[in-house]
Amino acid sequence: MRRFAAIGLVLIAPLSLVVLAADEKPASPAKIVVDDPANVKDRDFAVQGEYTGEIKTEDGPKKFGVQVVAKGGGKFQSVGYMGGLPGDGWNRTEKFPATGETKDGVTTLVAERGSGKIKAGVATIYDSNGNEIGQLKRAERKSSTMGVKPPADAVVLFDGTTADNFQGGRLTADKLLMQGVTSKQKFGSYTIHLEFRLPYQPQDSGQGRGNSGCYLQGRYEVQILDSFGLEGKNNECGGIYTIKDPDQNMCYPPLVWQTYDIDYTAAEYGADGKKSKNARMTVRHNGVVVQENVELPKATTGAPVPEGPEPGPVYLQDHGNPVRFRNIWVISK
Repeated sequence: MRRFAAIGLVLIAPLSLVVLAADEKPASPAKIVVDDPANVKDRDFAVQGEYTGEIKTEDGPKKFGVQVVAKGGGKFQSVGYMGGLPGDGWNRTEKFPATGETKDGVTTLVAERGSGKIKAGVATIYDSNGNEIGQLKRAERKSSTMGVKPPADAVVLFDGTTADNFQGGRLTADKLLMQGVTSKQKFGSYTIHLEFRLPYQPQDSGQGRGNSGCYLQGRYEVQILDSFGLEGKNNECGGIYTIKDPDQNMCYPPLVWQTYDIDYTAAEYGADGKKSKNARMTVRHNGVVVQENVELPKATTGAPVPEGPEPGPVYLQDHGNPVRFRNIWVISK
């Protein structure tokens, strides 16, 4: 009996310490918000990203892609894509979500039908029995329209030299345009090219993570959001806010430059001032069409300019996140 009593005392002591400590709130980790890849110190950033290669299947080797999303504190979510990454072979049907974390320098991700381990830029994939079925290498994709120069007849809104073409225009120290600006010039129907970079905010989620928007004529918003690895909804990157989901989610990881190329046709109005034809737009996100000739029956929620026959500005929304822009130009139709 004495022996068991002694064991009981040993157990009680740690429990009492836990009760005392429960009144003390643990310090929250410092919130990470980084707008420049040169300033990232978080180790999870080196794991987050895209991986691509081949895996063994019952039908032979097949291309496979994985997007790994940092969630803060060594935690991750990921999505596997049969056929390759979105825009690079994905069959648009098979997706394999997983969750995981980093321990001792290895990130382990577990899904219903398998798992993966990431170390030194290589993701090793295992089947449900623990057998290795392939290795994927880290990929850094670049939009096919990145750095496209404006044609001679284009109106250049921003080329890195001045923000004077925008109301409220502000530049970072490295000459990037900050969010929350409205073009001084107004436009009817046009094509616009712009390049944007989303901040790294691993502890945030949903609409709090790299949120902005490009409003055509100040009326119709193509959402800008860090939706890397998400479902691809109308309130995510490439979506026409409150109107239509993108055909697929082409969002790259945060702090990677991305492109929008948007062909916009303004609504038409009769002599009585009533709308006779809705506006339309086609959106290419990172060179891939994600919205094709979509009809816009209404101004999107939160639009600063109501629908009307008058030309409107290009508005780049400020939603409290440090989204950066460069190489913005417009060709009127």
